[in-house]
Amino acid sequence: MSYDLSKTASPGSASSAVITPESSPTSSPSTTSPALTKASSITSLSSPSIEFVVAHHSEKLDWLKEVITHCKIYSKGGPKHAPDFEFEELDNNGREGQTYLYYICKYYDELKDVTIFTQGKAFDHTGMTALEMMEEALGTKVGQVTTFGTQRDLELFDLWDGIPWKNYPCWRKWLGKDLEFIGQKAPKTPAQYFKDCFDNYGHNGPPLSIGFQPGAIFAVRRETIQRHPKKTYQKMLADLFEGEMEQNDPETGHYMERFWLATFSPEEYCCWTEADISKAERNEQGQLSRGKWHKTPPGVEVDEGHTNLSDEE
Repeated sequence: MSYDLSKTASPGSASSAVITPESSPTSSPSTTSPALTKASSITSLSSPSIEFVVAHHSEKLDWLKEVITHCKIYSKGGPKHAPDFEFEELDNNGREGQTYLYYICKYYDELKDVTIFTQGKAFDHTGMTALEMMEEALGTKVGQVTTFGTQRDLELFDLWDGIPWKNYPCWRKWLGKDLEFIGQKAPKTPAQYFKDCFDNYGHNGPPLSIGFQPGAIFAVRRETIQRHPKKTYQKMLADLFEGEMEQNDPETGHYMERFWLATFSPEEYCCWTEADISKAERNEQGQLSRGKWHKTPPGVEVDEGHTNLSDEE
């Protein structure tokens, strides 16, 4: 099944609805592929337009009050958890990744200069206020991905044959009593999805590793999103979140969380060989540099991670 994103139908069988507070919700090879346009390093406007895309379920959104005129809220929590602000209701499928892709496909030709993608609860992953996030995001250059990981730094993903969930008790919230993933298992490996989405950016296989921001909270410019044609995002939406993956917690949602930075800037967030590992600890934006991202160790109950503050303390 594919979506007609020129209309306001939500993914799944139900229709989406824009709800206002006054109404009631009713329910080496090249690092770029031919489809990836080289981004300019020059920003076009001194005062860019900006929008928050908020993937909401049941979280309190008071933290967005000061920037609410810049927000598009997509709620999947149903009438019981309807936010106090205007929102569009979507079926509870696909985690935040499905929400972000739905937005990109729907507004691909009408994107603001800068888009901030965030979950409804950002504070697990950043200590910034919404205004601070906006100020930080406005400095985003074309080709960059701004992250807000004051609580946790970029992490490394290299489990291309599949995530062995039982080996990672620190991810217990997604595991059942048998330590197996409790959501809908993906029919393909991360490597297969990465190839299907990006054709490995011209390489013979997936990267050695990619960097990602836990929680998928980040900002990018319009030109960076549009490095891929709209059909790429439509394919990602269909392949990762339709059919048997049209569930509230598909494993593909966790894959997409790990793919976002490599989607927008493979030059910075794909490490193809050990020779690609940066000699610098951090990049221009203060993130852990290429290939030096924190790797979650298997077998630990709590992964302390690597925070942006740790080097200063």
